[in-house]
Amino acid sequence: MRRVLGDALISLAALVLLFTVLIAVDDRVRERVSGAWAPDSSEFAGASQQVGSFVTFAYEVVKDQSMAHAPLTIFTLAATVLVVFMVRT
Repeated sequence: MRRVLGDALISLAALVLLFTVLIAVDDRVRERVSGAWAPDSSEFAGASQQVGSFVTFAYEVVKDQSMAHAPLTIFTLAATVLVVFMVRT
């Protein structure tokens, strides 16, 4: 149980780091996030719609960035797989 909790926290930290980097790098994401936490958007009725819209938008940005930097994306994926195999053994 403790290992599962640790793995979940590591995965959550990786997602937070990914979104932080996307916010820092891409102006579209920065505008979308700042618009979501604007003072006039305090209505909770459309919160699920905003979350779904943001997740779709984030997916599109990640896809665009990975297409623009394909060699780096492939290298990062391969490095991640190798690190996972090294940690497991």
